[in-house]
Amino acid sequence: MPTRAALFDFDGTLADSFTAIAASTNHVRAAYGLPVVPESVVREYVGLGLPNLMENLVPIAPVEEAVAIYREHHETVMVAGTKLLPGVADTLAVLARRGFKLAVCSNKRVEFTKHLVTALGLGPLFAAVLGPEDVGRPKPDPAMLLEALRRLEVSPGDAIYVGDMAIDVHVGKAAGVTTWIVPGGATGKESVADAGPDRILRGFKDLLDLLPAVA
Repeated sequence: MPTRAALFDFDGTLADSFTAIAASTNHVRAAYGLPVVPESVVREYVGLGLPNLMENLVPIAPVEEAVAIYREHHETVMVAGTKLLPGVADTLAVLARRGFKLAVCSNKRVEFTKHLVTALGLGPLFAAVLGPEDVGRPKPDPAMLLEALRRLEVSPGDAIYVGDMAIDVHVGKAAGVTTWIVPGGATGKESVADAGPDRILRGFKDLLDLLPAVA
């Protein structure tokens, strides 16, 4: 079946948000007397949701308390510390003109993702922006992708999911959606190639060669 919709991860796929994520993580660590960790370390734990990030990088803190401190700080730095990755803005604009329905599925708090999508000038391009709050659980549970497909009124076979980490491969497979990987900024603990994506792209703009206009 022809592809009619494209779902996207956010952090590391559409945007480099690691400066902001590292700043907020280190803010929480400082609150508990822990030393600064480099951004390269933070990148290893991004992708599985904020509670997981706090559990790993602020292990002495109660998770809910650490999450609350992180979110309060993150509101003050997320816009300044987030930028679109190369080729994203132009590619998404072309895909929208070609008739594709577009959505974001991120483990970031959904109000933060919506704010960033708007601040980065992408708001009009997306028919839906989802987070864990919309389905009650984060990726790799497939519920978020399946809800996005429901909102876009397309079936799994009519869509692709684009991410940058092994977790994206797992959630795409669980949702029955063809999954492509783009070079991103998160590293994770699992090899993306070993996870078995349907395709690994050289860059975000490769999407334009792979997704002709919707018939």
